[in-house]
Parts: sequence; structure tokens; C-alpha cells
Amino acid sequence: MTDDTHTIRSGGLTAIIKAQGAELCSLRDGGGVEFVWQAGPAWPRHAPLLFPIVGRLANDEMRHRGKTYRMTQHGFARDSRFVWAQRGDNGCTLVLEDSEATRALYPFAFRLAVTYALDAAGLDVTLKIVNTGEETLPASVGGHPAFNWPLQPGMSKTDYALTFTNEEPGPVRRVDGGLLLAATDPSPVQGAVLPLSESLFTNDAVILDRINSHAVRYAAGQGAGLWLRMSWRGFRELGVWSKPTGAPFLCIEPWRGYASPADFDGEFSDKPGLMHIAAGAEEELSYRIEVGSS
Repeated sequence: MTDDTHTIRSGGLTAIIKAQGAELCSLRDGGGVEFVWQAGPAWPRHAPLLFPIVGRLANDEMRHRGKTYRMTQHGFARDSRFVWAQRGDNGCTLVLEDSEATRALYPFAFRLAVTYALDAAGLDVTLKIVNTGEETLPASVGGHPAFNWPLQPGMSKTDYALTFTNEEPGPVRRVDGGLLLAATDPSPVQGAVLPLSESLFTNDAVILDRINSHAVRYAAGQGAGLWLRMSWRGFRELGVWSKPTGAPFLCIEPWRGYASPADFDGEFSDKPGLMHIAAGAEEELSYRIEVGSS
């Protein structure tokens, strides 16, 4: 146990969480197989947490009550050091609270608590946002976990697919310059199955902002070998992303919020997709990662 990282174990599974960004940086099964992308040169992150925005704001600027604040893509939580609130054998909680540094970027009072709980089948990640201030808290939050793609040697990327719990016929959204385009694209999901290929990400992330499902299974289409299942509660959108340049990772991202629409030019609190948390109130969202082989 160090101040920088904490390791939790249960039923053969092992996860490592670091204080910087409260970021999950490893999830291994009983055989030592790693499921989480190990932050290689193609993308130097593992599973960043997105707060207080998801995506990008126009010109990386947030306007509130006549003032302009600099807010870069996905917010500051992923680059902030959290405080350990609880550390145990199979779980831990980390906390980030507003400070002079955060208020220079985001003039709101908040408490963001991130709890990791590991059991024999998977990992639960719970995000609790508390409005500790006296005015409504406008915020978004999201997960951005990256998993190895392919999950095991000897497999091709195109062997893999995402299978949703329900059919997903609705159009998908895309971004340009990090901002949400008004036009939609036809869904690349075939019934409930999204075949995976690098070309899927030529135009950046695939954003399902009208998702019907509460979970998705990531596995080779043949059904054999390693698999991963992600489910979520409280999130309303899902992003799927990788780099179209051969990077061996796939991000499956439950979101509550999304990038600014390309034509949005208003007050931050009026931005589409935000939660509006009343003074003294809280929002709790969670996702679960289960892993296995068949």
C-alpha cells in the first residue's frame, strides 16, 4: 500500500487504483490476464474519470454570470489528485472537493466521491456528486475506461463485437473538433450487435445519446475466449471510442452529458446534457465491469 496506489482483491480478481485522477489502472483475472489498457504511447491513460464536463466546450471556455473560465476537454478531475477516504482489502473510496485551484476553473462547490468495490465476478465503480454550495450545481460526469483490443493474443480486432442488451436502431452522434454535430448518422449497430473495426472510429467516437440498453458485452463474435461485460445505472449516454490508427484499445464510456453542440454559445448552465443538482442534494451513478472466459 502506497499513497499513490491501492490494490484490491476478491475471488481471484485484482484491481489497482491510483490517487491521481482516482483512476483504475489495472483489472486482472485469476490467471493474471490484464483487461485494462496499460497507457501506452498511443494514448497515455487507462480509465480517466470525466468531471465536471464530458467532451469539449467551444474554445475550451465556460461562461458563468458574466465571467469566462478555461475548461479543457473532459474537465479537471482526471488530472487532479484525489484524497483516500477509505482503503480496504476489496474496496476503496477517493474524494475530490472544490478548492481555490478548482474554483479558478469552475466556480462551484462540490464533493466528488469515487468508490471501487471488487467481488469475485467484477468491479463496481460508484460516482457520487454532492452539491456542497448554495447555488444549483451544473455538471456532467462519465467513465472513460479503455480495454485491450483484442483482449487476447492471436485474435484480430475485427473478430470482436459489442452486443447490447436491447436493439439500438436509433441514429448516433459524432463530433467535429470535439464539438457535437447537429446532424446524426445511421446507427452502425446491427440489431443489438456492433461489429468492431478501426474504420468505425475514422470520425472519432460513436455516441449513442438515445441508448435503450443498460449493459453491453465485449467479446469475440465466435463466443469463445475472454469476454467483458459493462452495465450502468444513472448514465444516459454511451460513447465508444478508439484511435483509427492501429491503437490496441477500445473505450466503452458511460456518460451523463456530452460535448457542447457545435452551435451552442450560451451560459454553461444552459448547455444541453447537464445535470442540475440542487444545493445540498446529490447524484449517484455507477457502472460495473465483469470479466471472464468461455
